[in-house]
Amino acid sequence: YNESVENSIIIKNKFMNLQKVILFLLRVSLGALFLYAGMTKVLDPNWSAAGYLLGAKSIVGFYHWLAQPGIISYIDFVNKWGLTLLGISLLLGIGVRISSVLGALLMALYYLPQDFPYPNKNSFIVDEHVIYAFMLLFFAAVQAGRIWGLDEWCVKLPICAKYPKLRALFG
Repeated sequence: YNESVENSIIIKNKFMNLQKVILFLLRVSLGALFLYAGMTKVLDPNWSAAGYLLGAKSIVGFYHWLAQPGIISYIDFVNKWGLTLLGISLLLGIGVRISSVLGALLMALYYLPQDFPYPNKNSFIVDEHVIYAFMLLFFAAVQAGRIWGLDEWCVKLPICAKYPKLRALFG
């Protein structure tokens, strides 16, 4: 009996380690994707979200409003640096909970102007933005930044002991 219990514990521990490895690899690979997407925009002085916004097929008024000359520079800034910082957050595993929630919101903003129910030529209802959003929300829910990330270190800082609500931002 003891041997079967020990084997069961060993198998469970190996499975838990595999889950951590997969979660880490998902977080880092999605972080690399977002970092690259953001940096290509940051490094291209001619990049603007205006074309995407003006091509909106739903909620047209809202997206055209965002593309106005007085607003587009702010939208471009948030887009470029939001993607870049989201990528850095996921790669380093710091501030993952808050960055993932904000990243999911950004993915929703990318998804909504598309032509529902065919967001692109290869999709019906669900496209990559929906998958990215759910993956980011999953990261927030499971505190993915605490798996081989800096969030584990951050929650142990004295400021987090003094202000426990700060721990909610990490994960």
